[in-house]
Amino acid sequence: MPRISTLRITRSHKIATAVLVAAGSVTAIAATGGASEAQTPQARSSISVEPVAAAGIPTAKDAAAKKAAEATAAKAAAAKKAAAKAAAEKDATEARSEKQAANRSTERKAVTPKKFANNLDGWIRESLDIMKKKNIPGSYEGLHRNIMRESSGNPNAVNDWDINARNGIPSKGLLQVIQPTFDAYHVKGTPKKLTDPVANITAAANYAADRYGSIDNVDSAY
Repeated sequence: MPRISTLRITRSHKIATAVLVAAGSVTAIAATGGASEAQTPQARSSISVEPVAAAGIPTAKDAAAKKAAEATAAKAAAAKKAAAKAAAEKDATEARSEKQAANRSTERKAVTPKKFANNLDGWIRESLDIMKKKNIPGSYEGLHRNIMRESSGNPNAVNDWDINARNGIPSKGLLQVIQPTFDAYHVKGTPKKLTDPVANITAAANYAADRYGSIDNVDSAY
């Protein structure tokens, strides 16, 4: 019976063992590597990644900041516009108030009657003031001259001897006016009384303007 070499068996066993050990190491390494690769997606998904701007492309964060800045600028512009409008309205209100105050002042001045003396000079001046407003021509000299000739400045003078007196309508007052003439040429704003000094002068001047062009053109009975 042939003998099996112990040395050959032992050497073969060592080689086989070495091969198995080597194979196991490779398997372990492969397993370890596989596990590592399998965990990578989970690890990657659990990490928060900040967006990085590529060349010239803004991130969402940049867009939000820009939008906020634009909103702030819009609010500032709206506030400025509102302030300008309020200032303009204030100026307009003040201007209206000043104008109204000026108008009231003018109205008060217009309503306040002028003061005239209660004498021949005052009556003539008051009549001239009314005549100016009514566009009735005549001067102080023309009125005074005719008054002195007709009545010597007496507002109650009455002519009781001429044709008018005989007809029952005597001439009366400073400029010796008969009642029908006074009624026809009475100037609104003066008393409706024939012997009232101002009413008498103004009506006579109105009549003379219609018939002679002006009381200044009268030098005798008219």
